[in-house]
Amino acid sequence: MSTKVEFKYSELFVQALIDSFKKLHPRDQIKNPVMFVVWVGSIWTTLFLFGAGQCNLFNVQICLWLWFTCLFANFAEAMAEGRGKAHADELRKMRTKTMARKLVGGQEVSVSSSELKINDRVVCVAGDLIPADGEIVEGIATVDESAITGESAPVIRESGGDRSAVTGGTKVTSDRIVIRVTAEEGNSFLDRMISMIEGARRQKTPNEIALNIVLVSLTVLFIIVVFTLPPFAHYNEAAAGQKDVVLTSAPVLLALIVCLIPTTIGGLLSAIGIAGIDRLMRRNVLATSGRAVEAAGDVDVLLLDKTGTITLGNRMATDFLPAPGIKIEDLAAAAQLASLADETPEGRSIVVLAKEKYGLRERELKAPLATFVPFTAQTRMSGVDLAAMDGQPAREIRKGADASVRAWVEGQAGLYLKEVVDAVEKISRSGGTPLVVAEGPIVLGVIQLKDVVKGGIKERFAQLRKMGVRTVMITGDNPLTAAAIAAEAGVDDFIAQATPEDKLGRIRQEQEGGKLIAMIGDGTNDAPALAQADVGVAMNTGTQAAREAGNMLDLDSNPTKLIEVVEIGKQLLMTRGALTTFSIANDVSKYFAILPAMFGLLYATTAGGHGPLDKLNVMYLHSPQSAILSAVIFNALIIVALIPLALRGVKYRPLGAAVILRQNMLIYGVGGIIMPFIFIKLIDVLLVAVHLAP
Repeated sequence: MSTKVEFKYSELFVQALIDSFKKLHPRDQIKNPVMFVVWVGSIWTTLFLFGAGQCNLFNVQICLWLWFTCLFANFAEAMAEGRGKAHADELRKMRTKTMARKLVGGQEVSVSSSELKINDRVVCVAGDLIPADGEIVEGIATVDESAITGESAPVIRESGGDRSAVTGGTKVTSDRIVIRVTAEEGNSFLDRMISMIEGARRQKTPNEIALNIVLVSLTVLFIIVVFTLPPFAHYNEAAAGQKDVVLTSAPVLLALIVCLIPTTIGGLLSAIGIAGIDRLMRRNVLATSGRAVEAAGDVDVLLLDKTGTITLGNRMATDFLPAPGIKIEDLAAAAQLASLADETPEGRSIVVLAKEKYGLRERELKAPLATFVPFTAQTRMSGVDLAAMDGQPAREIRKGADASVRAWVEGQAGLYLKEVVDAVEKISRSGGTPLVVAEGPIVLGVIQLKDVVKGGIKERFAQLRKMGVRTVMITGDNPLTAAAIAAEAGVDDFIAQATPEDKLGRIRQEQEGGKLIAMIGDGTNDAPALAQADVGVAMNTGTQAAREAGNMLDLDSNPTKLIEVVEIGKQLLMTRGALTTFSIANDVSKYFAILPAMFGLLYATTAGGHGPLDKLNVMYLHSPQSAILSAVIFNALIIVALIPLALRGVKYRPLGAAVILRQNMLIYGVGGIIMPFIFIKLIDVLLVAVHLAP
């Protein structure tokens, strides 16, 4: 079972249609002030038809199209929610009651998963479903997380490291582990996912709240303007000696209000926000708040770990640099011997490089002829001690960090050559990692390791730079190596030999300057920085502390996903801005479509003739009634036409804010003014042709 759900759009369409009618309930409508006005207007028009005995074709059409406007806005929101519910339904199937082996006084007691409390300890063995979210406190096991991540390969989870968190509903496939429960029923990871996907906990973001205030202000303004029209019209009719030449009935005024207030963006605003969260979910990123998605779009600085994010993560041996007087073959042979028991990717790459470049075969060395010295954090060296045999003297070979090998060589009264120091510095400056090889007191040379920068990452950073986003690389490397990698990757800045305090301090420093910060992390030591960052993306493979601290969770545990998160956030803001511009531009056009037609007969010099205001009827609409109907119909249908764009989002392009604003004004501003003129006229012609316009 995977969160990557194949949508059946026919089923989504039918369900969204049903939900459109359910959302006509007052508790749903009042959440959207603009559409609430349309809903009230629809009810008022309906009561007017039957209460005032004005049930003619013209009024009935207005009433129907006002209701259609409500339904189409509901449909947009329901379609966005429906896509999320498809994910939620799959997740809900996993949330089954299971039996757990709870540890009580050192004994296993079988209890239902619903009875587990925080800090309870449970045992899981191969084949068991993990009964609740928790953290491994004992043991190591492989866990099948395909139900959450969609990735079929089991992952290793172990106690005491950065991969200790487990999720309820996943399956243990090997070994035995003891888990400390960290979430009770109803507050688990799956519960939070389902609630967030379905929008149950989707609160309005600051930008949405601000936009809603603007939309409500415009709505109130136009309501006041429209309801001042009847006395104005009656006064002018009396002055002109005319009667009932301006349409001021309740349905007409309500239709005018609906056409002039920003119903397009009002009807699509919720759908845009929900669709943004859904786009993240389809990339296997869970946002625990809509605020986080929006903040991603406003991010100024990205903090990225070097290893696994900017580079491939595995340093590989690329060259041997012998010391003066040492043959390169002897250096390669010694390096290979010192690496035979080294199972790290770096160690294996040294063995392979010596074999491929100099034809040196791997040798099988066993005790007592060989004693391998493992790498430790204290010695920062590894190697092998070879016993004397076949007339050859005993040998002690070491490879490791420059400072450590130097101390070992000088401790045996050896000479650490300047040429070796220069080679170490040269490799560091080029972005590589030097490993010095020595045999006893003699330095043999240096191995060059290089962590390869990911292809295309420099171009992605350049795109972000165009959008005004700075990138900062975090690494534990020395400053020389960090500077070289930073230059090759194209990041704007770097933090070398970084500690958790350094990360937290940098985030606070940037935030004090008014910047929004995004970062990604997986360890307990990343938790303070993730909590401090405006957008903190935690890895699903990370610790429980990291997952709780972040406001987003990457189910794939892919460090480069942070860049996609920022792009989706910016796409959300671009979509909202573009459709707001289009909606307001539409209102300008509809204003010029309706009002000139309404007042076109005023001050006419002959009965049935046209007055001076008719010159403003630049669309040459058939009649005041057809003008009002055409505008109302266009106002409703444009919401339906823009639903795909609201769900898909405006195409993301890495451009600066000024360029995006200029393009939005040109495409959605100018286009939003021109389009209603064209389509309102076409609707007017059609209404006249089918005899629906008086």
